[in-house]
Amino acid sequence: MHLDPSAAFPPPTARYRGPAIAAWILVAYTVMATARSLVHLLAPDGGAMSIAGIDVTVGGGGNIVALFGQWGLEQLLLAAVAWVVLLRYRAMIPAALLLGLLDVVGRFLVGQVKPITSDHTPPGTIGTYVLIPVLLITFLVSLLVRDPDAGH
Repeated sequence: MHLDPSAAFPPPTARYRGPAIAAWILVAYTVMATARSLVHLLAPDGGAMSIAGIDVTVGGGGNIVALFGQWGLEQLLLAAVAWVVLLRYRAMIPAALLLGLLDVVGRFLVGQVKPITSDHTPPGTIGTYVLIPVLLITFLVSLLVRDPDAGH
């Protein structure tokens, strides 16, 4: 038995057979997710006050900033999975789209049960109403498989 680092990312064994538009939408979503996660990680307030309008000057405000930073790391890990899919395991594009959809829907549902109070509507709230149908439709489109024998 020996340590084999290549086992973490074995060679791809399948190729993506769905429409290219689904891959391009996943690229756009992943760029946005990467940028959003970096803001939460790197902004001094984690984006809590400067973007989401959540008052972090209250008692425990430092905890809010810390949670936003931790959330940014989780978002970056999800984005990293999507980048690995796009760059190496393209056959998993439908799975990556489904993961993104479940993330957005899940955060929406948690927000309904545990709403956040802020000075204004955060951009992520507005984006949710766009992302849910876009990711749902793109996921379904990504399941359409091109027939390799079509036209022959």
